[in-house]
Amino acid sequence: MRLSPAIAQYVELKQSMGMRFHAEQVILKAFSKAMGDITFEAVEAERVYAYIAGAGPVTRFWHRKHETLLGFYRFAAGRGYVVSSPLPRFLPKPSKTFVPYVYSPEELQHLVDAAHSQENPRRRLQAHTLRTLLLLLYGAGLRLSEALHFTIADVDIVNSLLIIHETKFYKTRLVPIGPRLTAVLSTYSKKRQQLGHSQSLRAPFFVTRHGNPVTPQMAELAFVRLRESAGVRRQDGSRYQPRLHDLRHAFTVHRLVSWYRQGADVQRLLPQLSTYLGHIHIAATQRYLTMTPELLEEASLRFERYALGGSHQG
Repeated sequence: MRLSPAIAQYVELKQSMGMRFHAEQVILKAFSKAMGDITFEAVEAERVYAYIAGAGPVTRFWHRKHETLLGFYRFAAGRGYVVSSPLPRFLPKPSKTFVPYVYSPEELQHLVDAAHSQENPRRRLQAHTLRTLLLLLYGAGLRLSEALHFTIADVDIVNSLLIIHETKFYKTRLVPIGPRLTAVLSTYSKKRQQLGHSQSLRAPFFVTRHGNPVTPQMAELAFVRLRESAGVRRQDGSRYQPRLHDLRHAFTVHRLVSWYRQGADVQRLLPQLSTYLGHIHIAATQRYLTMTPELLEEASLRFERYALGGSHQG
């Protein structure tokens, strides 16, 4: 039995069970391409390890590839396609846990201000679109994929409401937004109409100069240029520079810091924030509680007040 048709069978089975299985499909196709058009028997353990390990440090994606291939080989063994697995038996530990970057309010302002300077007639992504996208990602704590999937119908400016369909965990949620962000989206919507872009309710909300959907790659590249122009860089020696997705982390941390300073009951509000962010488990939101020294300081001050006999609400 050859790898390619077996992989096709496995992917079809998983998707027939209602699973998206998109990331796993990409991993398996890349594995098949790396191995070549060969049979299971011809797969060498050294080549499998080389595919899983890649060229960089051990990351969570290293383990993701291993888990995907493990499931595939269990499937293959169950159908008699293979009698033994070439996967490595021992997994190296991932390198130091990646720490997202939390922008300061000053850095956020630098980014927004610098967005105007990014206008270039040769670039597909216009400055006003980039600026609106930045403000939306931070203002509503969205994932980039969620923002770029918006259609005109999903942005309810009248009711200050965003409709997010089939998110990371395949659920649809409603995200209320404040008046300032509503005004930003309203301005972009009017600009979009003035430029003659489609007003169909199914048309993408964020569009390029020529009215095409904005892709994640396009947005990420534009942000790298913007970040360099604004002079926003990590100073902690990390090999990763601040990302567009880190705006979501900044939104969450800043919200938590604000609640602590207001004397709010953070533990009671966490489930609401978790729902707003689209997290399926509250633990995904709770991990933000240890993300920055500023947040830890506010939490420590709260504990001190409580330990000295004060109310946990102030």
